[in-house]
Amino acid sequence: QVQLVESGGGSVQAGGLLTLSCAASRSTFSIDVMGWYRQAPGKQRDLVATIDSGGWTNYADSVKSRFTISRDNAKNTVYLQMNKLEPEDTAVYSCYARAKRAYGSSWADYWGQGTQVTVSS
Repeated sequence: QVQLVESGGGSVQAGGLLTLSCAASRSTFSIDVMGWYRQAPGKQRDLVATIDSGGWTNYADSVKSRFTISRDNAKNTVYLQMNKLEPEDTAVYSCYARAKRAYGSSWADYWGQGTQVTVSS
């Protein structure tokens, strides 16, 4: 099993910034895509941003000019720097990874436990 451990959530005022981190198990054999999704109360879980092993990134339109995703492959860690936060960004943010647990295993999707981000106006 690949474990994803998130950190960095919290409460901030509109216009502020937060940085989320997510570290995958060090024993993970290989990781393709890592990223972040979010789910606001009463809404479906939506893509925020993803980054592949080569550094190619994909963002939701609503965050494209404000959030930056990056990755440290040596540490199996993905980061999400969130600037100019808005109340609409309030949600539980979950880390995602598409990974191979061990040599010979299949690609699978893994999720973190989620971290709350609250932006007040």
